[in-house]
Amino acid sequence: MLLGPPKSQSGRRIIGIPSAIVPALSDHLAEFVSNDPDAFVFLGKRGGSLRGNNFRCEARWTGALKEMSVKGLHFHDLRHTGNTLAAQSGASLADLKARMGHDSDRAALIYQHAPRDADQKIADALSARVEAEQKDRGGDGDGSADVPA
Repeated sequence: MLLGPPKSQSGRRIIGIPSAIVPALSDHLAEFVSNDPDAFVFLGKRGGSLRGNNFRCEARWTGALKEMSVKGLHFHDLRHTGNTLAAQSGASLADLKARMGHDSDRAALIYQHAPRDADQKIADALSARVEAEQKDRGGDGDGSADVPA
C-alpha cells in the first residue's frame, strides 16, 4: 500500500458532517484514534491500515450485507449513495464537486444515480405546476379551462 497525496487538488478538503452522526463519530475517535493529526480513523485489530479483504473481515461486511438481504454491494458503492443523497438535498454541481473532492464535472456526475422514484416525483411536480396554472387562469383542474358563455 502506498500512502500519498490525493489524486487531485480538490481531494484535500474540509467537509461538513451530518450532526446526527457526530455523537457516534466522537465516541469512535475517543476510543480508537490517537490525538496525532495524521492518525487513521479506522485501523485493524493490530493497528495496521485496513484494505480489501482485511477491511471486509474487520467490518464484518459480508455478514452485514446478508443481514440486510443486500447482494453485490461494495464498500465504495456507499460513495455513490452519499453523492446521490447529497444531490437530492438540492446541492449544485459545484457543491457536489467540492464535497466529493472532484476537479471535473464528469467525475462528479459518475457518482450520481437517479433514484427509482425520481421520475414520478418529476411528473408529480409538473402536474402540480400545470394544476396551479389552470387554477390561476380560472380552470377547475379537470384539464379544461372554464370559458365564459
